[in-house]
Amino acid sequence: MSERRGADALPDILPIFPLSGVLLLPRGRLPLNIFEPRYLAMTRSALAGNRLIGMVQPSDATVSGSNPPVYPTGCAGRITSFSETDDGRFLITLTGVCRFRIKEELPLLEGFRRVVPDWSGFVGDLDSESEPSFDRERLIERLRAYFQRQQISADWDAISSVSGERLVTSVAMICPFDPSEKQALLEAADLGQRAQLLIAIVEMAVMHAPNDGSGARH
Repeated sequence: MSERRGADALPDILPIFPLSGVLLLPRGRLPLNIFEPRYLAMTRSALAGNRLIGMVQPSDATVSGSNPPVYPTGCAGRITSFSETDDGRFLITLTGVCRFRIKEELPLLEGFRRVVPDWSGFVGDLDSESEPSFDRERLIERLRAYFQRQQISADWDAISSVSGERLVTSVAMICPFDPSEKQALLEAADLGQRAQLLIAIVEMAVMHAPNDGSGARH
C-alpha cells in the first residue's frame, strides 16, 4: 500500500474496468451493472480489499478483442453501494476518489485486468476544490438546448442550486459525449479548466446537431 497517509493509502495495484464512453470523476457517482464473469471476479476481489476499481476507456475503437488498449489516464472509484441480484449480477456504485496514470499492466487475475497506477500527478483530487470560475448561466443556457436535442429530462431547479463542482462533474459524466471528449474532460488539469471545456463541448454539440430530437440517451 502507499505510504502517503494524505493520499488515503492509495494502492500500488489497481483493477481496471474498461468501458467506452463512460466517465468517472473525483467525487462523482457512477452506478454499474456487473454481469460478466471476469468483472464479477473483479468486484469480489475489490470488495475483499480496498474496494477500489479503476475506470478507463479503450483508446482505439477499431481494435477488437477482450483486452483492448486503453487510455493511460483513468479514475479510481470506491464501491460505496453494493447489492447482489437473484440472477448473480452485482449492482454497485463507484464514488470517484482520484485519477491515475497507468505505469504498467500486470498479468490477468481471474480474467480481469490490473495495473500499477501512478497517483503522483493527481493527489489534489483527494481534496475538495474551491468553486470553479466559469460562466454558470452560459453553461445552463446551453445545457437546456443540448438536453432538449438529446431528449434528456432535467430538474432545472436542482441544476441551478447545486455547487459548481457537482454541476460540472454530473453533467460531464451523464451526457453522451464522444469517448474522446469524455477523456479530455477527465484529463483537464483542474475543475476550472474542465468547466470551460464542458461549455465548449456542449456549445459545439448544440451548434452542429440536427434539431430532430433523435439524440441517444445514456
